[in-house]
Amino acid sequence: MVGREIERLIQLLSRLPGLGSRSARRAALHLVEKRDTLLLPLAEALAAAAEKVRTCSVCGNFDSVDPCTICGDPRRESTLLCVVEDVAALWALERSGCFRGRYHVLGGLLSALDGIGPDDLGLPRLAARIGEGAIAEVILATPATVEGQTTAHVVAEHLTPLGVKVSALAHGVPVGGALDYLDDGTISAAVKARRAL
Repeated sequence: MVGREIERLIQLLSRLPGLGSRSARRAALHLVEKRDTLLLPLAEALAAAAEKVRTCSVCGNFDSVDPCTICGDPRRESTLLCVVEDVAALWALERSGCFRGRYHVLGGLLSALDGIGPDDLGLPRLAARIGEGAIAEVILATPATVEGQTTAHVVAEHLTPLGVKVSALAHGVPVGGALDYLDDGTISAAVKARRAL
């Protein structure tokens, strides 16, 4: 049996993605054992993040400044706008280092089951950004799921009247991927998105 404080820590940790109750219990024990080197610095970092981290009013990223560091960087390509589902997707693209334009976070995907429609994705805010005239191309970087592709289709339809070029990420065989390990949908997407050599 553990005290209320530790039990609360375990319960909160178990809400994190990838941590079940047993993993949360091990993490809590490790934090308490490393109180000075891990628990106290983590508590300070969490308090600072709760106090200072905000949503960027331009793109929807998380940062301690508004506009965020990416939106405020004059070296970014201002004519390219990459539309992503959420901040996790934005951070994944940034980690790759392959995109140097600007972003727009939708905050979700269309889902009839979850009651998320086009009005919930902030499409007017996206259209307003494009209407400012600096954007030449919008890259739709939604997941290769039914919801992701439906969202990309609706966003593309919404942007077509604005006269901006709309493109989507290619989907298919990953680098180092063997065909016999891939699902049918991935193989089908790769065949359809083939290119000349």
